[in-house]
Amino acid sequence: MSLIPDSYLTIAKPAEGLYKDKGSKFISWAYPVKDLEEIKSHLASLREAHPKARHICYAYRLGFTPEEARSNDDGEPSGSAGKPILNIILSQNLHYVLVAVVRYFGGTLLGVPGLIQAYKEGAVDALDQAEIYEKEPMKIRSIQFTYAQMNEVMKICKKHPITIVNQEIDNLCTYELTYASRHAAEIDASLDNL
Repeated sequence: MSLIPDSYLTIAKPAEGLYKDKGSKFISWAYPVKDLEEIKSHLASLREAHPKARHICYAYRLGFTPEEARSNDDGEPSGSAGKPILNIILSQNLHYVLVAVVRYFGGTLLGVPGLIQAYKEGAVDALDQAEIYEKEPMKIRSIQFTYAQMNEVMKICKKHPITIVNQEIDNLCTYELTYASRHAAEIDASLDNL
């Protein structure tokens, strides 16, 4: 059985949220992400934009296995920040999402239960502002064929839900194709038979 589902939930574009408690401000952001490099870039931008923030705690979920979900407390007591953020991502069944919460300390200690509540509420508010939608995993494949095989390739492209992303046509033609992962086995077999 494949680990990749036919579709999954994610967010369309970045969203921002806010939670305040006893003078502390918890400004939160939710980002759609595709890999660790993008996550690092968003976190670096947040650190640059908020140099006076006490903590920037976050959690993300990239793929479909437990190993692809992580959280970080960024100096807050263990399990009081990143884990509550991650639990919100998991409870909403989101994938390829980063949620980061920037904390400005207001002078009053919240205690571990207060921190858990604050980071959770910050994450919830950011995701409440986000547009959540269902996405289908896609496969990208590049194929090369002779000009004489063009007719056969076009028949396969018309028979299946395939999008031609890029094409170079000459004596040897190159197509970059994209199609839903759930159709990959059938489409790959048709293309391989050429």
